[in-house]
Amino acid sequence: MLGVIGAAHGIKGEVRIKAFTGDPLAIADYGPLSDDKGRRFEIAEIRPAKEVVVARLKGITSREAAESLNGVQLYVARDKIPAPDDEDEFLQADLIGCAVVGPDGATLGTVTVVANYGAGDLLEIETPDGRSVLMPFTKAFAPRIDIAARRIEAVPPEGLFEADDDE
Repeated sequence: MLGVIGAAHGIKGEVRIKAFTGDPLAIADYGPLSDDKGRRFEIAEIRPAKEVVVARLKGITSREAAESLNGVQLYVARDKIPAPDDEDEFLQADLIGCAVVGPDGATLGTVTVVANYGAGDLLEIETPDGRSVLMPFTKAFAPRIDIAARRIEAVPPEGLFEADDDE
């Protein structure tokens, strides 16, 4: 996901976009974007705003049409995203679906979401018994990651993967 369309801007069909690219304006460099329904969006014009970019999308010419896109997540084909330069950097899409194993090799679960709520990246891991566990995605807790093998070796905080007695 490269960004999320927010509120309409003005009356001519412009939209605010929260871009997840290093340079927010670079979202326009990826060419046509799509949503989870397969609709394509092409950025015709883009400019910076306070914490977002304001864009005019081809074919969106009214405020009403722009308002209907609020909340749409924008994606790009995987092959359009360059591989990370640093061996300790990973694309979120590459982490989702990876098996998470403990220091003893036991399966702890599978990564279902990579999230960041402001204090750093978190892996949401679905355990074999169906629970969801959030684990910090740091070198200390995930010291070895093998994307090719779809495997993350984890050293989770004590008790993180233990079931609550209240359940």
